[in-house]
Amino acid sequence: MPETSSPPLLTFPEAERNSPLSIRAKALVFADPHSRRVLAEVERIAPSEAPVLVHGETGTGKELVARHVHHISGRRGPFLAVNCGAISENLAEAELFGHEAGAYTGAVGSRAGWFESANGGTLFLDEIGDLPLALQVKLLRVLQEREVVRVGARKPTPIDVRLVAATNVDLAQAVQAGHFRQDLYYRLNVVGITIPPLRQRQGDILPLAEYFLGIYAQKLGLAVPQIGETSAEALKRYSWPGNIRELENVIHFALLVSSGREIRPEHLRLTSQTAAGREDDPGAARSPLAVIEQQLRQLFAQPGGQLFSDLEGLIVRSAYQHTRYNQVRSAELLGVTRNVMRTLLKRYDLLPDQEMLQAAAK
Repeated sequence: MPETSSPPLLTFPEAERNSPLSIRAKALVFADPHSRRVLAEVERIAPSEAPVLVHGETGTGKELVARHVHHISGRRGPFLAVNCGAISENLAEAELFGHEAGAYTGAVGSRAGWFESANGGTLFLDEIGDLPLALQVKLLRVLQEREVVRVGARKPTPIDVRLVAATNVDLAQAVQAGHFRQDLYYRLNVVGITIPPLRQRQGDILPLAEYFLGIYAQKLGLAVPQIGETSAEALKRYSWPGNIRELENVIHFALLVSSGREIRPEHLRLTSQTAAGREDDPGAARSPLAVIEQQLRQLFAQPGGQLFSDLEGLIVRSAYQHTRYNQVRSAELLGVTRNVMRTLLKRYDLLPDQEMLQAAAK
């Protein structure tokens, strides 16, 4: 198969793990330029005490990034991870902040919560968007005062905890919808890190696949097979809706069913299609940019007109509609300043109509 450069491979000491983890959560590969930029950003902000908000699709490695922040932060306490979506709403406060004996039915003894247990270290709150609104108020106070009050107690307990939160939803939209507190969002989003999905980090796919092959082959006592060129192309061109978690499962299965020294396309269990690398397969999953690129080639075959202006107008109009005519969010979506966005809206006669609508509504 094609040679690949040796990417940074970050491993985490066993002592840092508070619960059994999948192989995926034990190392993080940075080979693609997008991943290397994320790594550089993480290493810049890790030594600070600022809260970090990690955004990315499910399975992209948000906990891995949180662990790396802790690993290089210099904090001597533990790294603890909590899935906010898995905590019972009735017991969430006691789970996070602890409780005293008799605080509620079944509380037969005192117990420290996650914040106290992570004292001196880092607490990772995954799926922070699932936290109930009532608890968001208390979390905000904990972050501001750096102390917790156990359920059933009156005396606060000082804490020294670095908070890293993660979400796969747009918290800014959740704030507008009234599902997430704006003040807590600003408090959490002091440092924001976005992890691109695996389909946008093609340089990570084969190094990750080789890593998983090596680990699972060692666990099963098997020789490590090679990934054939056709299989490598199929892996690179698949869209990976499940991201790294899906890649791990695909490689594990391929190792189990392969009988020789090579991983072939028929060994790859890719959902929704088995010939993921064929351009002529209309069902093959491709990244949105790949689809756009193919359509551009068709447009280039018919030159003339004002193609650039038409495309730019389409992008501006679509972004503005997607954000429900919010200039700030449209600018963030396209990666431009608000002034640039406003200029583009004026250029394509999108702003006057909106301003008239706002005036008419007053």
